[in-house]
Order: sequence, then structure tokens, then C-alpha cells
Amino acid sequence: MNTEALIQNLAGRVEQLEEKRPARLKRPVVRFQRLPHGKGLPLPKYQSARAAGVDLPAANFVSVTIMPGKIEVIPNGFNVAIPDGFEGQVRPRSGLARKSGISIVNAPGTIDSDYRGEIQTILINLGQEPVTIERGDRIAQMVIAPVVQADMTEVDTLDDTERGAKGFGSTGVS
Repeated sequence: MNTEALIQNLAGRVEQLEEKRPARLKRPVVRFQRLPHGKGLPLPKYQSARAAGVDLPAANFVSVTIMPGKIEVIPNGFNVAIPDGFEGQVRPRSGLARKSGISIVNAPGTIDSDYRGEIQTILINLGQEPVTIERGDRIAQMVIAPVVQADMTEVDTLDDTERGAKGFGSTGVS
């Protein structure tokens, strides 16, 4: 068998395996609709081969300075459609948080699969200095994660566990 035939054979086998893979394990497709103020910005993408999240750009046309302790909502320039059974988790970028104290107020922000509006990022400056966000800055990351909807039921009592109702800090720090 020549190399080309071998490659075609392997490709066919991979395709067969992909068809047999359960839907929940297939790589989801997230659709982005570019808005007028998103023109010229890169489509959100993974910055490395094993990155967990895609970086989201700032779509502001003018510089936005976030003063210490203040909150600003920054548009990202895209409407989004996340497939059923998944959510988008909008999270802070670690480098931005470490260097300037920028975080996300509702981290992680959840984008439900039935939402079709613009992704917007609610930033807060937890640092000591003002931080300016420029158009195109990568200000957050979005992780696509599976979601399970549970059935809710009311009961009279709950089963006992070793931990019980011990809450905040009850398991220690080390």
C-alpha cells in the first residue's frame, strides 16, 4: 500500500470512529456573528495548542480607563451561539490579573446556550493604578464546558455526611 492510500485509509477510520463517538464527546462548534463594531478584530481563538479558553478582544472604539475599584463593561464585538449541552465561561486572563489587577466581577460569567446576544465582559480594577483598555486588547478568556441540568426535588431531610453543615473553611487550608 502506498503512502497516499495509507493516509486515506487512516482518514476513513478516523471518520468512522468520530461517527461512533457519543454526541457529548464530539468537539462542539461555537458560532460567532461579527457585529459592526467588531470589524477588524480577530475571531476569538485558542492561543496555544492546549489552551483551555479562547481569548476575547475588546471592541471599544475609544480607550477605556478603569480606575482602581471601578467596574466597566467592555463589548467584545461578537454575538455568540453555543451548542446545547454546553456553556461559555468568561474568565479573567491570568497575566492581566497579575500585571494590573484586572479581573471579572462575576467570574466566571456564564453564557447560556440559548443566549444569542453580544459577549460583553464586566471588568473590575482590583489594582492600585488606573488601567487603560485599548481596542483589540485580549481582556478575557472563554472556556466552553459541558453542562448537566439536574432535576430538583424538595425533601424533608437530607442524608448525613461526615462534614455535615460545616461551611466556609471547615476543611482547613493544608
